[in-house]
Amino acid sequence: MKELVDIQNELKVKKDKWNDFGKFKYRAYEDILEALKPILKKYECSFFVSDEVVCVNDRFYIKATAKLKNKDGLEIENSSFAREPLQKKGSSDEQVTGSASSYARKYAIGGMFLIDDSEGNEVDGQDNTVTTAIETIRK
Repeated sequence: MKELVDIQNELKVKKDKWNDFGKFKYRAYEDILEALKPILKKYECSFFVSDEVVCVNDRFYIKATAKLKNKDGLEIENSSFAREPLQKKGSSDEQVTGSASSYARKYAIGGMFLIDDSEGNEVDGQDNTVTTAIETIRK
């Protein structure tokens, strides 16, 4: 689908939000949608995001699926998962689910449109490789 390649090359979303608690910059799900809408109109595409609750080994995940459809009816989709924490201090059950939904949706969209972490401060863009003590000593 040619439109997907065009949108991937044109869509840019800066990380202009700041998380005081984690001390990192990030982009919000809503920021991605705001930047995406005029590009979708330009290429005459429609875009949908849906959520599904999935239970795996007694843990609940939100599966977000992003779907792009061009004017000829061709579709492509991408999914991402986010797990609800068992509890989150200061949040209602609805807020916990909403947070997992936003996270999963953001990464489903990011994967589809190749939104990169070139600005580098986001926790998810950091090297989170786990190394053992022996691997550290060998370095």
